[in-house]
Amino acid sequence: MTQRSLIWIAVAALCLATSTAGSAQGGAERQTPQITFKSGVEVVTVNVAVRDGHGKVVRDLKKDDFEVVDSGSARDIRDFYFGDSPISLAILLDISGSMAVGGNIDRARDAVSVAMSNLRDRLDEATLFTFDTKLRQVVDFTRDLDQIRRVSLRGTPWGQTSLFDAIGNTARSAALRANKHRALLVITDGIDTGSQMSAEDVSAIASSIDVPVYLLVVANPLDHPGGEFGVLAADSRDAKTATLADLARWTGGDMRISSEPEHTVEAIQDVFSELRHQYLITFEPGERPGWHPLEIRTRKKNLVVHARSGYMSGPSRTESQ
Repeated sequence: MTQRSLIWIAVAALCLATSTAGSAQGGAERQTPQITFKSGVEVVTVNVAVRDGHGKVVRDLKKDDFEVVDSGSARDIRDFYFGDSPISLAILLDISGSMAVGGNIDRARDAVSVAMSNLRDRLDEATLFTFDTKLRQVVDFTRDLDQIRRVSLRGTPWGQTSLFDAIGNTARSAALRANKHRALLVITDGIDTGSQMSAEDVSAIASSIDVPVYLLVVANPLDHPGGEFGVLAADSRDAKTATLADLARWTGGDMRISSEPEHTVEAIQDVFSELRHQYLITFEPGERPGWHPLEIRTRKKNLVVHARSGYMSGPSRTESQ
C-alpha cells in the first residue's frame, strides 16, 4: 500500500473517530483536524525550518529563495514571514510503565524542566499533557509558565503506552493556538504498546494541520545507538525507532535520543533555536480534493528543509469551532 493510501485511510479513520467519540480523555478535546485557515481567502500555511550542511539553523533567506511544489506543480508564495515570534508549545510526557526501566522516567522529568527553562515568561505559552493508556491535560495552555513549573511529576510509572494516540490528540490541541510558531514536544522511551493509531495515522493528522512533532527519546546509555556505552550500532534502526523518526520527519519535526543530561540540554536548545527561527509561507491550495503531497525547496544548494509533507484540500474547507 502506498504512503498516500495510508494517509487517506488515516484521515478517514480520524473523521469517523471524531464524529463518534465525543471528547478526548482527560480534557483533550477531539476535533476534526484544521487543515487550512481563512484570512479573506483560504490559504495553506507552512512553517519551514532550514539548516545548512553543518546542521546550523539558516536565518537569512528571503521569499525568493523558496519554491513550493504542490502535487508536482509550482505554487506562488502568497505571504512570507520570518521573525522571532512567541511559541505555543505542547509538552507530552510519557508516564507509562515502560518508563520505569533504566531510570528513563527521571531523564524524562529532567527534560520537562529543561524545556520549561527555554520558554520565555509572559511571551511564550505552553501546555502539559501526560499519558499512559489515557491522555491527561495537566495544565492548559498558559503564559504563566510557573503553573507548569510547579507541577510535581513524581509518581510511579504505570500502564500501557498509547504513544501514537496521545501524539495525535495533543497535536490537534496545539493546532488551535494563534501563535505563528507551534509545536509538540514528546518525551518518551519510544515504546508503544496500546495505540489504535499508527505512526502513519499520526503523521497524517499532524502534517495536515502544520504541527511539527519533536520527539526526545530517553534511553539508558547502554541502549543509546552510537553512544560511549551503547551496545547498538549508530546506524541501527529497529522498527519502532525508524517509525518514530519517520513520523517526526513527515510533520516537519525531528527526533533525538538522550541518555545523558548534556544530550537533553543540547537537543532541546536546538529544537527551540529551530522553532524561533522558522519561515512562515502561505499559498492558495489546489482545487483538487484530497491529499496534496508538498515539497518546500530552496534555490540555494546544500541546505536541508524541514516542513510538513502535505495537506488536505476539499470542496468544503470551513473551520469548525
